[in-house]
Amino acid sequence: MKTLVIYTHPNHQSLSYAFMQKVIEGSSENPLIEEVKVLDLYEEGFNPILVFNKTKRRRDMHTDPELAKYREQIMWADTIVFVYPIWWGRPPAMLMGYIDQMFSSNFAYKDKGGLLPEGLLKGKSVVCISTMKGPTFYLLYWLYNAHKVLMRKALFNYVGIKKVKFFEFGNMESPKGKHAEKLNKIYRYFKMINA
Repeated sequence: MKTLVIYTHPNHQSLSYAFMQKVIEGSSENPLIEEVKVLDLYEEGFNPILVFNKTKRRRDMHTDPELAKYREQIMWADTIVFVYPIWWGRPPAMLMGYIDQMFSSNFAYKDKGGLLPEGLLKGKSVVCISTMKGPTFYLLYWLYNAHKVLMRKALFNYVGIKKVKFFEFGNMESPKGKHAEKLNKIYRYFKMINA
């Protein structure tokens, strides 16, 4: 099993970074995970801004040479792990810019003329690990679970990825946020994950 970790936080002293480290640590002790690659979007200097003009057309995004290495990473991975904070009820703009460009037509999905496209990333699995300042139930009850609906239905299911696991950790700026317990949960999950 090959794992791609996409880390989206500008601060390497953050809890998000600590969660990413636990993904790597647990994965390194799992005999079923043969390799882990990390894409740190901020450190990479990934450009999240979409540009469409006379020479750069949206319909050609799946062949954009500037994005080739990122497409190869996605195709290489069996499991894609996203580690990011929840800001204003959704993932950071940097991650959304990555998604806008990478999950493009004729790479991640293919239109068939009907209501739903053919997902081209079938067989892959996704794990989303997110942190937030407020309580976890805020997303569920106040925002009607918008984060999970966005990620699972509007994105991953659309491109054929049916196996999606969420870890949403709230109260992460509180000294009572049970940080060690939550970090250990991620470590144990990746140490034992089998598909």
